[in-house]
Amino acid sequence: MKRYLPLLLAVIGVIFIATIMVGRTKPETDGITVYTYDSFISEWGPGPEIAKQFTEQSGITVNYVAPGDAGQTLQRLINEKEASVADVAIGIDNNLFPKAEEEGIFRSYTSPELKKVDSSLRFEDDLLTPYDYSDFAFIWDSQALENPPQSFADLTDPRFKEKIIIMDPRTSTPGLGLLLWSEKIYGDKLFDFWKAFAPNILTVSSSWDTGYGLFTSGEAPLVISYTTSPPYHLEYEGTERYKALIFPEGHYMQIEGAGVVAGTKHRKAAEAFIDFLISEDAQAVIPLTNWMYPVREGTPLPDSFRLAPKPDKQLQINPAPDGKTVDTLIELWTKALLQ
Repeated sequence: MKRYLPLLLAVIGVIFIATIMVGRTKPETDGITVYTYDSFISEWGPGPEIAKQFTEQSGITVNYVAPGDAGQTLQRLINEKEASVADVAIGIDNNLFPKAEEEGIFRSYTSPELKKVDSSLRFEDDLLTPYDYSDFAFIWDSQALENPPQSFADLTDPRFKEKIIIMDPRTSTPGLGLLLWSEKIYGDKLFDFWKAFAPNILTVSSSWDTGYGLFTSGEAPLVISYTTSPPYHLEYEGTERYKALIFPEGHYMQIEGAGVVAGTKHRKAAEAFIDFLISEDAQAVIPLTNWMYPVREGTPLPDSFRLAPKPDKQLQINPAPDGKTVDTLIELWTKALLQ
């Protein structure tokens, strides 16, 4: 046996070294490009911290590109479909998903981390991976307005003339969410609602970022946003003046997702980023930066989320309207506002 011992040790040594080399396999790329919306990569958004942690763990750097709001991000992906440099897109929600699916923007990927996410939040065929969610709601400045609307129908009351800020459904996901929310409530009467609502709209901004900024600067006392927006003001400004209005007609939920772009040349790195986005570390970043609920079960919420009321009634549309239906609704919306 002794005469074979040197040979045996040499073989074990080769196997040991090979194992180390496999563990240190160089990633397929040093960096990936991620398309997303403006607020995600803002100084206070989740993008910078998530990229920092992902790079520390994987060695892969993240180059963010923000064409505007999520609707503009999707349009850029469609325009660049044959030659996009994007590996991942973040922020395409349940309302934009049908259009992204029709255009073949994403490739299917089932992250092993999805087992920690409630199945009701998952997208069809796992073309997108959910990473946060919340309900759309009108936010009220209680120091600038004494009696806010008590229902969706109250939004057309003349006493709110030019007191409400909304977003454009062609470019903004909250804008599109409000249009679909109103369609769910009014159906065939949708045109009549928007015609009556139009005089109360101060402005239609192209993005949530711009519209909410106008609201907090005092341009108007009401804005379309999320039930989870007031906790931000409590957490960082120590004020409860901004409150979410809960309407008896019910509320409409937004689920935001991230997907691997179909033409990516760095598939494994892109999938690793998706995995990280719903990991414990990244999900812990979401509540205090993106001001939405994290999708991963068991993720702690800060105390400030006590200002995020839960609607009594959900008006979820499943499946979401296809691109042709959305185009028809936007055409109706445009005509109503112009009259």
